[in-house]
Amino acid sequence: MIVKIINNSPFDLPRYETSGSAGLDLKANLTTAVTLGPLERYMVPTGLSIELPPGYEAQIRPRSGLAAKRGLTMLNAPGTIDSDYRGEIHCIVVNVSNVAQTIEPGERIAQMVIARYEQIQWEQVEILSETTRGAGGFGSTGT
Repeated sequence: MIVKIINNSPFDLPRYETSGSAGLDLKANLTTAVTLGPLERYMVPTGLSIELPPGYEAQIRPRSGLAAKRGLTMLNAPGTIDSDYRGEIHCIVVNVSNVAQTIEPGERIAQMVIARYEQIQWEQVEILSETTRGAGGFGSTGT
């Protein structure tokens, strides 16, 4: 699939780091470092705008290494970039560690996964089909 992209950052385009990678790494388009204290959040710009075909979304997800090693993650993971959005992609980074964390210009801060989706139409009914689980909620399928 070809996706149109505008890169208003000084950094290379996002790329897959390995042949089996699902996500493209996004970089922080910052001119100076940003330090987040514990539980602080920041909308990190990427300098990127994309044009996805209808029926596709871009999911913005945390990078596992940043989350595990430094406590930096995405607040609304996965964030959705809709196919009709043309603005700059930002990543809502939050520091869930107990110490300040610094994000450097050009640092890989998130990953973007392109996913297909379908829009639905509702059919309003009075009852739903029966299943073994039924209306069982959290914890209802085991301990």
